[in-house]
Amino acid sequence: MIDNLIKGNKKFKDTHFHKLESKFDDLVEFGQKPDTLFIGCSDSRVVPDLIVDSKPGDMFILRNIGNFVPPYKSDNDFHGSSAAIEYAVSVLNVKDIIVCGHNHCGACAALYQDLSNEPHLVHVKKWLELGHKAKMLTLNTIKDKSKKSEILRMTEKESIKNQLENLLTYPEIYRKVNNGELDIHGWYYTIETGSIEYYNGTSREFEELK
Repeated sequence: MIDNLIKGNKKFKDTHFHKLESKFDDLVEFGQKPDTLFIGCSDSRVVPDLIVDSKPGDMFILRNIGNFVPPYKSDNDFHGSSAAIEYAVSVLNVKDIIVCGHNHCGACAALYQDLSNEPHLVHVKKWLELGHKAKMLTLNTIKDKSKKSEILRMTEKESIKNQLENLLTYPEIYRKVNNGELDIHGWYYTIETGSIEYYNGTSREFEELK
């Protein structure tokens, strides 16, 4: 597989790079000024630039397991995702934040698995706590536990809503949203169709992105 990536870089340099060379020159000379922070899942099937046809410099991208947003925490620990969010909001001054979840999400499925005897997944197990609220809400809504697909799809969407709530725990995000300087969006991507739904805060439903 690594050989394919090496060949891919050569193909990029020989073809695509030349089409964007002036764009890259500008990004180096003037720096990056993305308008959007895209928070997506690390899932290899979800490629942010591909699914929205964005160009270099358009989006500041944060990817992690489950497209989770840890709530704001003021301490001196290591917070990689939180640091990326702060940088995008307070240094790059993005105007929009998108939390993009997707169907067939491994992180949401793992919420229903017992990882107690998996010591090599200690960090994964801790990280998945960020999805527990979505899991509990889903189980309280869908009483028939045999409806596994329905449970997982709802969990994925409820998790997106929960991550939007977590974004608002960041003081600067809360301030900018209230002042109309920043908008936050919840998106749900369907792998099989390439379509995206967005969370409508008024109807409290996911609707087709148009």
